[in-house]
Amino acid sequence: MSAPLRLISHKLCPYVQRAVIALTEKAVAFERVDVDLANKPDWFLAISPLGKTPVLQVGDIPIFESAVILEYLEETEPHQLHPSDPLVRADHRAWIEFGSAVLNDIAGFYAAPDKLAFETKRSQLDQRFARLESRVAAAPWFDGEHFSLVDAVYGPIFRYFDVFDEIADFGILVRKPKLWLWRNALAARPSVRAAVSPDYPALLRGFIDRRNSWLSKLQARAAA
Repeated sequence: MSAPLRLISHKLCPYVQRAVIALTEKAVAFERVDVDLANKPDWFLAISPLGKTPVLQVGDIPIFESAVILEYLEETEPHQLHPSDPLVRADHRAWIEFGSAVLNDIAGFYAAPDKLAFETKRSQLDQRFARLESRVAAAPWFDGEHFSLVDAVYGPIFRYFDVFDEIADFGILVRKPKLWLWRNALAARPSVRAAVSPDYPALLRGFIDRRNSWLSKLQARAAA
């Protein structure tokens, strides 16, 4: 009998969502436990050396870092989400890393303190997504007909824009037709939809409000 899986989570963390999507796609049973990263409990710090989510507890053994968790699941659970060809698999891993860079730019986007910094980050995101547009197949998934770990990574990325689009059209995804097709396919995927709770949009809006950033001001104006 395999060891029980317990996923230590935060409701807004996109890296947690990667793990949830992979677990769901593989039909693996797991318990999800949310923690408050602003008030980290001692038991969480004891199993998360970096103080970050996600952490996957396999019995008594904690595995931290989302990329490591995804690879562990690929090695131990059925229904492979990585391509079988080593070169294609390496390419997918590279685009997963690209996705992490996009998430860093998104963090800079919502935290930018003034208009100049905000426009710089908006431009960087536009360039990132233009590069992605030139690679993605969107037929309907990243590389065609088979849902992969790359898709699991970008579902949470596009989810940010469901809230950003309510604030304003920042032009980041404009004139990127393949990304629009891919984004819509991901938004409809049951595993992607189930990776967050129904209150995710409200939680993200509250998180943005508390940044006291340029985007916070734009959001307040849009809500006025």
